[in-house]
Amino acid sequence: MISVRNVSFRYRGRETFALAEINMEIPDGEFLGIIGPSGAGKSTLICALNGVIPRHYPGDFYGEALVEGYDSVESPGDAARSTGSVFQDIDGQISASVVEDEVLFGLENFGVPRDEIGGRMEEALAAAGISDLRERSVHSLSGGQKQKVIIAAVAALRPRIMLLDEPTGELDPASSRSVFEFLKRLNGEYGVTIVIVEQKIMLLCEFAKRLAMMEKGRLVLDGGVQEVLQKADVLENAGVNIPRVTTLARRLRSGGLYHGELPWNLNAAEKMMRGILSGHTAF
Repeated sequence: MISVRNVSFRYRGRETFALAEINMEIPDGEFLGIIGPSGAGKSTLICALNGVIPRHYPGDFYGEALVEGYDSVESPGDAARSTGSVFQDIDGQISASVVEDEVLFGLENFGVPRDEIGGRMEEALAAAGISDLRERSVHSLSGGQKQKVIIAAVAALRPRIMLLDEPTGELDPASSRSVFEFLKRLNGEYGVTIVIVEQKIMLLCEFAKRLAMMEKGRLVLDGGVQEVLQKADVLENAGVNIPRVTTLARRLRSGGLYHGELPWNLNAAEKMMRGILSGHTAF
């Protein structure tokens, strides 16, 4: 469980707050996508949850962010034991030259018992679908494969929570989907809580259970995927791209051809179009 209570943060030397009175509860097993325009405070929020702020980025911090009951500021070490973090800069997170060594690095440095290390590594590589890459040079891999290695290395530590800041930012569509499929498996089969900042909103909407939109350091929208996308005007006014199928539905609404809920994925869009073509504009 993550509990964010009246969290505000201003970087040292700045006049404006990067986070302003954020309140939210993230229950165990959630798959939360955080969206918003550039400069909204999304990455800052992730850093507040994993204790990077204000430990490594000093400033004025108010409120509290509780991770598994531990304060991320007062007890960052205890909070960190429950979390694993993945950032957008893939190469900057790589510590070893060979895939299996990358996974082993974290296991050995976090004091995992020696008799558990082999099994954990095998499990993480298999879950990521990269068992066949274990002896490969990390630097010979594609961007998507590298990202899977990093996520596998974090997953091997068995965190209850994974915090990800635009992990697919530099990846092609196929690699991005592959990463999300892995996160879905971690969430569904292993019960890992996923909190992810992501710009590829249509892909995010396909996998996330909940969306939170930020703007100018504030939490503007927070709810189920469909619930948030019904506020398409708010999203667009903030500069957030919405799924193309949602845009199509809005145009059909304005033309009087459709009166149902806004779809966010291809399956929902197909249902909408079938309804329209059969003469049923509301369903």
